[in-house]
Amino acid sequence: MASPLDGIKVVELATWVAAPSTCAMLADLGANVVKIEAPEGDPYRGYVALPGEEQQPPLSPPFQMDNRGKRSLTLNLSRPQARQIARRLIDGADVFVTNMVPERLQRYGLTYAQLCRRSPRLIYANLTGYGTKGPERNRLGFDYAAFWARSGIMGMLGEPDATPPPQRPGMGDHTTSMLIVAAIALALYVRERTGRGQEVQVSLLNTALWVLGMDLQTALVAGHPPAKTSRRAVANPLWNFYRASDDHWVMLVMLQADRYWSSFCQAIERPDLENDSRFVDIKSRGKNNTDLIAILDEVFVARPRDEWGRRFNDAGLIWAPVQTVEEVLSDPQVRANKYLARFDDPTLGPVRTVATPIKFSETPSSVRGPAPEIGQHTEEVLLELGYDWEDIIRLRESGALG
Repeated sequence: MASPLDGIKVVELATWVAAPSTCAMLADLGANVVKIEAPEGDPYRGYVALPGEEQQPPLSPPFQMDNRGKRSLTLNLSRPQARQIARRLIDGADVFVTNMVPERLQRYGLTYAQLCRRSPRLIYANLTGYGTKGPERNRLGFDYAAFWARSGIMGMLGEPDATPPPQRPGMGDHTTSMLIVAAIALALYVRERTGRGQEVQVSLLNTALWVLGMDLQTALVAGHPPAKTSRRAVANPLWNFYRASDDHWVMLVMLQADRYWSSFCQAIERPDLENDSRFVDIKSRGKNNTDLIAILDEVFVARPRDEWGRRFNDAGLIWAPVQTVEEVLSDPQVRANKYLARFDDPTLGPVRTVATPIKFSETPSSVRGPAPEIGQHTEEVLLELGYDWEDIIRLRESGALG
């Protein structure tokens, strides 16, 4: 069965997470992806997956996820012959994805202005940390810096009197990668209508502003940002999280709190609260929120999380368990929807991975294979470009391939 991007050729010149993750999804969707790496390889290959443990996996699991299904070509772009190979490869591609800073793209002759003259149908996906203009256009922008810290997200998280909380790796990168995939798909659609490619620009900072958009838009309209609120003082105690007796947490998400108030009081076996004058409606509960949250804290520690879950399900309430990673991997809902996939690795055997978060009924995606070894497909790709073995030997001797 065909995949959505069958026949689409993609060239990736990128390191670390967001742009490579984009190309992993494109590969899952059927694209033929060639990853250009420096001779020493993408530094993401050396990412320590399990800090503090002496025994590490043979290949970084996050790198495996974000580079699966690709072919690897090594080029030393400081050499003119290597830059010529890169341009020749991109000339035959539909999509070029890069997160190289603008000054290096200019130095290597790989800017959009330079490439579109050679290939006007090219979709050029350009990921930056902070945007292509301004004084920081060449500033390196990792997920933690450009997405979490600079954007205001980190400053809005956590308790008001606590230090900013650390984030999990790659969350901003993977959010951004989904946006780049969507942008590429739209650019390909426009090309079908017009016959012309275009540059697509996405930045970690801009994506983060959209993610934090509710707070930023409130600040734009009100003239000041919304205040950070402690869980002990949220305005709607039915939109809050509580610790159960087994030290697991329960997240309540009842934004229309009056609609669920009666059923909630019955489910927690506190009918006395329903008509308590302090809590009869959402306005009253907002005024007396700290009192109600203190009561609910005592209620929730009386029973384990799963029992609360059964009670809330029976009552038709909106809630979720705050799960551990281990719980997520065995979650029956995750498995039923095939949110985890498998592929065969020649060294590791069957490997489970997170599936691409897009499902098609007629043209399904699938993981095409493992992440490549450094330069695993260099000769194969060069032969496809029309080089012969004598050319390849000369290129190796010149240092163009590393």
